[in-house]
Amino acid sequence: MKPSLVKLQKFFKLEAERGYDNRAVLGGLSRMLDPWEAEARQDNLPEELISAVLSRLRDYNRLSPASRQEVLQGLWSRIHSEVEDAPPLPEKTPIEEKPIPEVAKEEAAPIHKVEIESKSQPEVKEEPAEPAPETKKETPPEEAVPEKSTPAALNAPVTVLPGVGPKHGKTLEKLGLETLEDMLYFFPRRYDDYSQLKPINRLEYGEQVTVIGTVQSASNRKVRNGRVNITEGIISDGTGNIRATWFNQPWIAKKLRNGTQVVLSGKIDQYLGRLTMNSPEIEQIEQQNLHTNRIVPVYPLTANITQRWLRRLMHRVVTYWAPKIADPLPEDVRSENNLMDLSNAILQVHFPDSKDQIQAARYRLAFEEILYLQLGMLGQKRAWQERSARVFEVPQDWLDAQVARLPFSLTSAQQKAVAEVRSDLASGHPMNRLLQGDVGSGKTVVAALGIAMVVRHSSQAALMAPTSILAEQHYTSMKELLSAGNGILAEHQIRLMIGATPEAEKQEIRQGLAAGEIKLIIGTHALIEDPVTFADLQLTIIDEQHRFGVEQRAALRAKGDNPHLIVMTATPIPRSLALTVYGDLDLLVMDEMPPDRQVVDTHILLPRERERGYSLIRNQVAEGHQVFIIYPLVEQTRSVDEINSAAATKAAVDEHQRLQSEVFPELQLGLMHGRLKADEKEQAMEQFRDGETQVMVSTSVVEVGVDIPNATVMLIEGANRFGLAQLHQFRGRVGRGSAKAYCLLIPETEDSAENERLSAMVTTNDGFKLAEIDLDQRGPGDFLGTRQSGYTKQLQMASLTDLQLIEKAQQSAKKLFHQDPDLSLPENRELAATLAHFWGQNGQPPQADIS
Repeated sequence: MKPSLVKLQKFFKLEAERGYDNRAVLGGLSRMLDPWEAEARQDNLPEELISAVLSRLRDYNRLSPASRQEVLQGLWSRIHSEVEDAPPLPEKTPIEEKPIPEVAKEEAAPIHKVEIESKSQPEVKEEPAEPAPETKKETPPEEAVPEKSTPAALNAPVTVLPGVGPKHGKTLEKLGLETLEDMLYFFPRRYDDYSQLKPINRLEYGEQVTVIGTVQSASNRKVRNGRVNITEGIISDGTGNIRATWFNQPWIAKKLRNGTQVVLSGKIDQYLGRLTMNSPEIEQIEQQNLHTNRIVPVYPLTANITQRWLRRLMHRVVTYWAPKIADPLPEDVRSENNLMDLSNAILQVHFPDSKDQIQAARYRLAFEEILYLQLGMLGQKRAWQERSARVFEVPQDWLDAQVARLPFSLTSAQQKAVAEVRSDLASGHPMNRLLQGDVGSGKTVVAALGIAMVVRHSSQAALMAPTSILAEQHYTSMKELLSAGNGILAEHQIRLMIGATPEAEKQEIRQGLAAGEIKLIIGTHALIEDPVTFADLQLTIIDEQHRFGVEQRAALRAKGDNPHLIVMTATPIPRSLALTVYGDLDLLVMDEMPPDRQVVDTHILLPRERERGYSLIRNQVAEGHQVFIIYPLVEQTRSVDEINSAAATKAAVDEHQRLQSEVFPELQLGLMHGRLKADEKEQAMEQFRDGETQVMVSTSVVEVGVDIPNATVMLIEGANRFGLAQLHQFRGRVGRGSAKAYCLLIPETEDSAENERLSAMVTTNDGFKLAEIDLDQRGPGDFLGTRQSGYTKQLQMASLTDLQLIEKAQQSAKKLFHQDPDLSLPENRELAATLAHFWGQNGQPPQADIS
């Protein structure tokens, strides 16, 4: 028996077993007609038989159970008589009827899986209308509809849906759709607006429109030796006619019967001077319009499913389950912020009634996401502040003496930062500071004075950096600031431990830390290895904090008993991010540069002007200065033709060889990139630091921390491939001495839009302004570092650049937190559960310490 008839037989049998309650298929038996019609035509069933099934089942929902039984028995009797291998359908046998819950009688039908016993039913991969339902042997248990709340049944797998078996379930899993709840929150990527109806005589070329008319004629023919099938229809609405054409969709002809009213949606094209529509969406006017005559959602897709099939599936799930979701936001929060209720927001964001409804729905969902983020951060901040920590008080005269030892005067921003650190250390609660300052603003000095305040009481401090180069530079700086002259520490009390440190020396350092003899340890990830223990770790400092993960930061803090924490970054954090993803930290901003800091002249050079940059390099080296040349890639991996093209992305290894042999043969060029071994990197940097090499060819590995006061030129190839914040970091590597410094940006092409973006580097040296521009243009990835995957994954609607929305959500979060910090009041319990679920998906509960 043909697969389409096997399927139809099982639908009929399930209806009989259920007492003809029209619940064998979600939404009623008529919902399966479109996909079944496509399969039936593929099986070449008689046209009269297909028409009989369609006409008798269109109004199945309006019939009484007795009439439904009569219709199904009559249809199958006809199939049995006309199809040779179709078995008879048994009469309905008495079975124990399961009572329908009262709530189910009042609401839409619950989701039930259609039982199909066929073992060889194929999965349709290229279907005319939508994929065929899949086979499944076992019958799932009957499921009652839950009361109005967030239903636990939303955790059910998508395979409970009719037509979604294990194969389609695996396909949907590629889109992140594993449960019914996933489908509710699988939002469209865009919308096609077919809601604007126009008469045919007013259509214009290029418009996306919806037309309602009557079929005047239709034809179906094959061309190109039968390889291409063309279906054409002439549609009239009384004002004019338009020709619609479909390619290789012969089943469309069945919908183009003369006199039938249809809805067409698509783009107006032109052929031989006449307006046409090529492959428009088509629906009969009496059907529910999901694909035409409305604002149509367009979802992300993967292989083996179509937009029409997924849209129908989403409609079934959304219209049934969205109204059953309880709104977690209290009524006063919704009214104060003019928010749509959650059920309506989910309905409207999937199948909107208007553009205004889309905006209102998206705003509601975005507000909710930011609110959850804010509440979680407030909870973490409170949990941190409720802990106790060692009190470190220092006399003012002692602090004045330490500042007086410095070889320079503190800026007002540095003085303010030192005062904040001093206050935090004396508070009795663990400090949890994010110290952010532009390149060269003097964060290291603030960190050094904080360390001095702790080690004055014979406690220990640790400073962790992401690279051995940066750790070595901190080691040198801390020795100068804390042990030179009459420093507070002896030189042997400050040690460095990185991956390249010999094992014997590491063992000595471990013993010194455990005994309390070493007061300050500076290093990389080696500091968080299990053998490292401290006698009394009371201050942890993490530089370039976005390079470390949550677990790494927590591992270092775990070496002490609620130690104070300072995390530092030279990447200015935009205000919107400071209010959200860094809301658990107390921000300490250093927005003032030392007076002797050079302003770096920045210029954009087009690729054809590269020689001008080379001339500047020769002149600067001749004056005794040094140069950085940065490339986006380590090595080329493309073909010779691509490499030789004008727009090819240049790579450090290849360009190092070319520059050394062809451009600067008289100079010594060094090479630095991430694939070098640790000792090779150290050797390259030592040679550059000592002046043995004049030009350092590198990738972005020198983005942070490299301090070469003699470097005066930063030339960046492929500058369009970097964000403004990262380019600003590169620029900060030069101009650290007294000589004039230059930053040259060379994009890969002369694209005006890209060069306009880069022009921001020319107009300002303010890292905070550049950070705001970068966030708006490129998103939050450059700023979040390892926090990125833990936060933006959850933000489907909210934008971390929408400062107005963020500030509104923050106000509501603070008000809620002030009134009910544990969200234990009855009106907040649903919110508490949803908040825990939101953070739980990140693996970080609201009270977890994720600083």
